[in-house]
Amino acid sequence: MFKTLKNAFKTPDVRKRLLYTLLLIVIFRLGCYITVPGVDIVTLNEAMTTEGIAGFINLISGGAFSRFSIFAMSITPYITASIVIQLLAMIIPSLERLTKEGGEEGKRKINKYTKIVTIILALVESIGIYLSYRNTGIFVDNGFLTGVLVIASLVGGTAFLMWLGEQIDTKGIGNGISMIIFVGIISGLPSTLVTIWNLVFTVVGFSTTGLITAIAIIIGAIILVAGVVFVQQAERRVPVQYSKRVVGRKMVGAQSTHIPLKLVMAGVMPVIFASSFMTFPAMILQIFVSDIATRGGFLGGLYKFSIATSSSQVGIGYSIANAIVYLLLILGFTFFYTYATFNPAEVSNNIKKNGGFIPGIRAGKPTTDYLSSIITKLTLFGGLFLALIAILPMLLRFTSLNVSFGGTSILIVVGVALETVQQLESRLVMRHYKGFLE
Repeated sequence: MFKTLKNAFKTPDVRKRLLYTLLLIVIFRLGCYITVPGVDIVTLNEAMTTEGIAGFINLISGGAFSRFSIFAMSITPYITASIVIQLLAMIIPSLERLTKEGGEEGKRKINKYTKIVTIILALVESIGIYLSYRNTGIFVDNGFLTGVLVIASLVGGTAFLMWLGEQIDTKGIGNGISMIIFVGIISGLPSTLVTIWNLVFTVVGFSTTGLITAIAIIIGAIILVAGVVFVQQAERRVPVQYSKRVVGRKMVGAQSTHIPLKLVMAGVMPVIFASSFMTFPAMILQIFVSDIATRGGFLGGLYKFSIATSSSQVGIGYSIANAIVYLLLILGFTFFYTYATFNPAEVSNNIKKNGGFIPGIRAGKPTTDYLSSIITKLTLFGGLFLALIAILPMLLRFTSLNVSFGGTSILIVVGVALETVQQLESRLVMRHYKGFLE
């Protein structure tokens, strides 16, 4: 990885993209410290809470929510909007055609619809946040103009982050939205290191128990990272044999190749989407029910169930039920994303058209069934791995082993880091061949 970065800074075009990405990241982090106009900073720290849905938003926003900054909502409305558009594409034929057959124009239209839904959801979420904290005293006054100013600032901050993500996509390195989430999460790493240090060196002096706990946490994090890297990089190679065929006026000889099938083709997006999906009911309930956090009954139970992913203040029953649904959602989104990006029937037809075959498998439907069987097994294993890593720290809250890091955070950070390094390497390869041809 360090060799890749060294080579990247030696290449002018790639260096320019890296520096541009770093500049946008700095802008994002500066914006996390710009408080929304109309907020009383003196009472902000006393009234602000980061439990439940607020904890998840605060995690991926890099602490912007706890400061009530213009980026307090982070990019969560865009994530939810992406889920909505992709689910609608499954039931609306016109959207499905745009997604599969629209080409570049179709992608632009889908992106446009996603942006519109993002702004609508950001407006709804910002209204909910304002109403939830209106009576806590953190605003200078509760007048109409103050509300409009707060809501406009929050919506504008999300729209600006969406624009930053697009700029990283087109002019920088990596996936823009994933990069923003990545930076938000790793911004909390220094405070985590300070917490681990304080476990060892307490106020009264050196703590042997704290040292053992700190070592256990570090070893656990290393094992998690190694496991995530292994699963993200692992692939099943399906051999494909091509017979001799005529291409133009030339006879091309037989050749062997393979189809690389990754364990987790969808990356970390199923975890991000499942987290947003789980916390969505709590977000809606906070808008319409001001005392939902202390209310009982069905609505109160639904709220506690929804926030169990990111809160330790709910009972173990809610956490177990939440973990089961969370696991099923991650599995569902993993299968959805995998089959959206890899169509066994289409791959089988392409192999057949080019005169190829998988050794021991007939061309046509048997090849499609064979590929579908492999994809199903790989996706099931990969989805279960993602789900177990994501829910394990949540269940460990109720044991004596209380971890200070989240599986979801590690999945996102490692996944985005690997994706960015791979994109960097591919750009270096492209640049190398371009220079050779010139």
